[in-house]
Amino acid sequence: MRFHCQSHCYQPLRREAIAGLFVLLFPVLLLALFTPFSHASPSTFSGLNVPKPRHLPLLRSAVQRENSNGEQSDLWAPLADQGWRPCLESVNTPSLPQKSEGYLQVFLDGGLNQQRMGICDAVAVAKILNATLVIPYLEVNPVWQDSSSFMDIFDVDHFINVLKDDISIVKELPDEFSWSTREYYATAIRATRIKRAPVHASANWYLENVLPVLQSYGIAAISPFSHRLSFDNLLSEIQQLRCKVNFKALVFVPHIRELGDALVHRLRYPSGESEAVSTNDLRETTDHIEKKRPKKFVVLHLRFDKDMAAHSACDFGGGKAEKLALAKYRQTIWQGRVLNSQFTDEELRSQGRCPLTPEEIGLLLAALGFDNNTRLYLASHKVYGGKARISTLKELFPLMEDKKSLASSEERVRIKGKASLLAAVDYYVAMHSDIFVSASPGNMHNALLGHRTFENKKTIRPNMALLGPLFLNKNITWLDFRQAVVEGHQNRQGQLRLRKPKQSIYTYPAPDSMCQA
Repeated sequence: MRFHCQSHCYQPLRREAIAGLFVLLFPVLLLALFTPFSHASPSTFSGLNVPKPRHLPLLRSAVQRENSNGEQSDLWAPLADQGWRPCLESVNTPSLPQKSEGYLQVFLDGGLNQQRMGICDAVAVAKILNATLVIPYLEVNPVWQDSSSFMDIFDVDHFINVLKDDISIVKELPDEFSWSTREYYATAIRATRIKRAPVHASANWYLENVLPVLQSYGIAAISPFSHRLSFDNLLSEIQQLRCKVNFKALVFVPHIRELGDALVHRLRYPSGESEAVSTNDLRETTDHIEKKRPKKFVVLHLRFDKDMAAHSACDFGGGKAEKLALAKYRQTIWQGRVLNSQFTDEELRSQGRCPLTPEEIGLLLAALGFDNNTRLYLASHKVYGGKARISTLKELFPLMEDKKSLASSEERVRIKGKASLLAAVDYYVAMHSDIFVSASPGNMHNALLGHRTFENKKTIRPNMALLGPLFLNKNITWLDFRQAVVEGHQNRQGQLRLRKPKQSIYTYPAPDSMCQA
């Protein structure tokens, strides 16, 4: 009898214990449910203040938008011939001088695309000085902590071969100059180091300040070197050489190209769409032929990392916790030297100075006419806020993919944790897409805009000055928003723009390296 009572009394006690345990664990479970991707900043968000959509009426209308006849619309049409052609070979390059003035070293900081531009400038400066270029040294980026070298990213043999008639290039210094290393220049003031090269220096500056060092010591090392050559008042031969490096000589290493080709193929031919169907039914046969056609896809560079969010000083809807976290981060990194922090969020947005969030870039794409059948490749290393931020974009474009969804961990093992290699894969896929869109201006945007202009490929440039005020208008209807977006982007879809003084040749290659047909 005693056993019977204990057995029955134990049941409610156990239920109460389980209930109590659930109450204790519920906040933890809730937090885990909304935990951002591993590459997001977990300290900023908690399960209790996950950022909510800021443009909910527009978002609801966009989600309910009708699907068009997708790839048949003018939106997907390739750019018409704009009457310009690459003309890198129009100037006969003179043969290399028999004697070099010495070895030129450059040390490049920044991310992949900033370093890419620095490499192009280094070749141009070597040409100006009649120097032998040592394969540039890529500094470890303090943010991404990637130690990838030039040879880890770019095909060095291809690089040397393409430029063999322009300048002399060596992979490493001869033994007599083996002392000239980064560590050597970090320990003391050295006569062979050029430390104060001005930003956008002229060709004459290099001839007056670097050439004498080369002639005296046989070597000169320039550090820092990013953005150290002018875009103006240079010989056409030098300008064309810079573009030749950028568009012809800089090719990614084979394993990056192979992975990029695999991703592009999987975007063009989604898995499960090539299975055989019955030929007895004409409709089934037609559908099968349609499925075998390569699909079109958009690459979206979602430039929305913690650095950008903090530096913008804008409000992204994460509440007080997010504002405080970003303000603290901004103070730590820039010690108050952020001009935007002097303005209110409304002032910044009205001027188009806030980066587009995943929600906002999704609304832009939807308004332009991309429907939920659009294949969207997300090119991004880190997204601030992780999964919570991206959820609205995913809702608008359920066929969104990225490196992780398209490639196995085994296929990605050689690029894992290496920001420059991850960016290289994204760059490669973007160059093979039908349309490229960047959420906000930056080095990746500038590099791809120039490269795709050179190859006459469509690139959509968000009109930030238009979008800021539109998103501030909480009463705007979907119809009015869509009309304003379409009208405001008619001339921002890859139409060639000629470079103006002081503008980058890597963003605007015409007319320096392109000729009218």
